[in-house]
Amino acid sequence: MPMNWLETSTENCTVQRTLELVGEKWSLLLLRDAMNGVRRFDDFRRHVGLSEAVLADRLRKLVAAGILETVAYREPGSRTRREYRLTRKGWDLWPAMIALKQWGDRYAADPEGPPLEVRHADCGEPLQAVIMCGKDHGPLTPPQARTRPGPSARPRT
Repeated sequence: MPMNWLETSTENCTVQRTLELVGEKWSLLLLRDAMNGVRRFDDFRRHVGLSEAVLADRLRKLVAAGILETVAYREPGSRTRREYRLTRKGWDLWPAMIALKQWGDRYAADPEGPPLEVRHADCGEPLQAVIMCGKDHGPLTPPQARTRPGPSARPRT
């Protein structure tokens, strides 16, 4: 008989591991800005509004996790500096960011609506995060999903 959720260890939970990498508020806001084209330290600092020390720490952690990478650039007459760009691993967080935005637009926006719209470049319609199965059945709702232990599931001790 398979383990149920309460019998399953959460020590190797991938949601927990993901939150350890990107679950802190400032990290998510830096990823939001990077996904909207912000690349340079001073631009992140001005737009997100956090101290240089906290910004440097969060950027360092995102680079160490392989979510951002640094690329050298040089303005004429200035020293070489680094800018931050999303890696493939970073861009793979885009659907999660769209899902958070979609939830926020529904439950946390101003009465006039959201401050930013993300629309399809071809037709102009708003984007939606949708859950689908591997055979393209969707959109699915929570009652249509089943959870079961995966290959690395361990019993809770």
